[in-house]
Amino acid sequence: MSQILTGNVARAAALRTTSDTHQPQKSALLGETFMCDYSLHAIASRSAEAGETLVSTGFRGSSTAGFANPKQRQVAVCLLPGTELAFEKNVKYRGRWFRSHSIPFSVAQFCKIAPETLCQHHDALIFPDGSTLLINSLAKGQRARVLQLPFSGKDISKHATKQPQVEKDIART
Repeated sequence: MSQILTGNVARAAALRTTSDTHQPQKSALLGETFMCDYSLHAIASRSAEAGETLVSTGFRGSSTAGFANPKQRQVAVCLLPGTELAFEKNVKYRGRWFRSHSIPFSVAQFCKIAPETLCQHHDALIFPDGSTLLINSLAKGQRARVLQLPFSGKDISKHATKQPQVEKDIART
């Protein structure tokens, strides 16, 4: 069993490092940080980019759904809380008895639900009315464009180094 698990991690790591333009994401199995839902730990992954089109999909070897680039469906695209998405149509999700339901919104923001609770899905979408939907419940094949990524600490430090001229003038007096 551990050999199979190790093999999956090695294959996922090999897939992660083959991407030309994206930094590899590390596996949660190896005790390192990971942005996707807990059950995608053995799936190759990368971070989302602003303006990118994603598709909701399932991943081979996992019962968890998520997002991928339509041209690279075997690589999970991970979102950070606060990422804004615009779907082509109103969002659909799986219901009981193989029926899908629709939410009257085509825009959503990615969030995490109860991250302190282990062994459950956390990745979700929050809609303008405040309702939430687990990513794992999304109907497969829906396209969404990444409108905006959340503001990061790197962005803050980059902007903090540029002092406005007004502050410099006040400091001289």
